[in-house]
Amino acid sequence: MENLMETGSLHYYLAMIWFILWAVLWAVYFILDGFDLGVGSLLPFLAKNESEKRAMFNATGPFWDGNEVWLIAAGGVTFAAFPYAYAQMFSGLYMALMLLLFALIVRGVSFEFRSKVENQTWKTVWDWCHTLGSFLPALLLGVAFGNIFQGIPLDETGFSQAGLFGLLNPYGLAGGVLFVVIFLMHGALWLTIRATGDLHARAESLAVRLWPVEVVLTVLFLAYTAVATNLFSNYFLYPALFVILLLPVAGLVLMRTYLGSKKYWMAWASSCLYIGGTALFGVAGIFPAIIPSNPNPGNSLTILNSSSSALTLEIMLVVAVIFVPLVIGYQAWAYKKFATPMGEDDIHY
Repeated sequence: MENLMETGSLHYYLAMIWFILWAVLWAVYFILDGFDLGVGSLLPFLAKNESEKRAMFNATGPFWDGNEVWLIAAGGVTFAAFPYAYAQMFSGLYMALMLLLFALIVRGVSFEFRSKVENQTWKTVWDWCHTLGSFLPALLLGVAFGNIFQGIPLDETGFSQAGLFGLLNPYGLAGGVLFVVIFLMHGALWLTIRATGDLHARAESLAVRLWPVEVVLTVLFLAYTAVATNLFSNYFLYPALFVILLLPVAGLVLMRTYLGSKKYWMAWASSCLYIGGTALFGVAGIFPAIIPSNPNPGNSLTILNSSSSALTLEIMLVVAVIFVPLVIGYQAWAYKKFATPMGEDDIHY
């Protein structure tokens, strides 16, 4: 890795800005798509009849495609700002990413196809497509980022020597399990906002039961991280970074506090704080690497050896300043318009 103090060039500062934006885009994606992946994963376990199934689909229906814009943005930034890291991700993580994309496609199709035929078998098939298309991305994202945090075995050319089964190591799977539980909790909290009646009550009860599971898994994952990765190296080198850990800790405490006082929007916002803080904790730990190499750190792909030219990064920054506020404005309008409890009139068959 480059010595962080040796580079004061414009290229370095632009690459650092885009690394921060890259981290923020992934954190926002986990926050926004996390709740609808969680709701989809909970479909066969919370919905007891057709009306409740439709309510769960409609709870995320106005948002899911807009939420996935942030996945496209995060992938696009990786491609344009850090093309060598992007090339490695789509080679070393190829099978995992293809499974992720296929699952998201099936899930997206299920929103439209489920209601096209009034047949129970047809609906059941698409219900399970929706559930698996929500569960698998949560699991695969956790496995992928767990492996990135742990470090991927890169050769001298920067390409991974690990296949799909190499990614399914204990730490990667631990990351997958944690992501699944985080998204289930996030989805249950979203349903406390959008659902009414018995579905709302079951979602609230589930969130209360999931909270201690999320706390225990978070503590265990942090302990596992300390012994299985070098993620804490930056924190010991720059102790001020430990402030980042206050975000997920505060999120967990506030989540349960607001859930107990029936302030569901604030509980969900606290879950957002927890997810964002957890993502930023991991990304700060790997800096300045985009794809750390393990066991040969010298082969890591960093913000400098994997980034585009300074001119490219400058042009991208101008484009981002213009268009990102438009995306944020649209999504803010959508959430204000649709993020209210659903009544019977909002559930269409």
